[in-house]
Amino acid sequence: MIDNFKNEFFGIGILNGKTPENLGVLWRSAQNMGANFIFSIGNRYAKQACDTHNAVKAMPYFHYKTFEDFYEHLPKGARIVGVEKSEKAVDLESFHHPRRCVYLLGAEDHGLSNLAIEKSHHLVQFKSVLSLNVAVAGSIVMYDRQLEKPRC
Repeated sequence: MIDNFKNEFFGIGILNGKTPENLGVLWRSAQNMGANFIFSIGNRYAKQACDTHNAVKAMPYFHYKTFEDFYEHLPKGARIVGVEKSEKAVDLESFHHPRRCVYLLGAEDHGLSNLAIEKSHHLVQFKSVLSLNVAVAGSIVMYDRQLEKPRC
């Protein structure tokens, strides 16, 4: 399956997602935007009412109890791209997406944990005054990945 993507792949997921609806919308976007897998860390929501395409049956879904569990099972060679408003983060518009990566989003009210930020290989952010809904933020990142930009 990865050969179809020229040795490129990506997955996307949420750390301690706040609501099952956000996860369902993100999963539907992931399926539409070509993600290879989806995941959740912490809170587990097996069935999403907002996942009208039933993405969880169409692509691999992984659940990790803790960030440490996720980090330990990161696909070999994959880079973590944390999505977080931070002084250390690069603006998404100038970011060169890794060929093999996982995009990690945090819940709107808490964002990513300090450990997740520390372990992320890259941090990206949007030029916005307020934080965005997690499903919207993830969709924007995946859309940006599809643009004709160099990969790193």
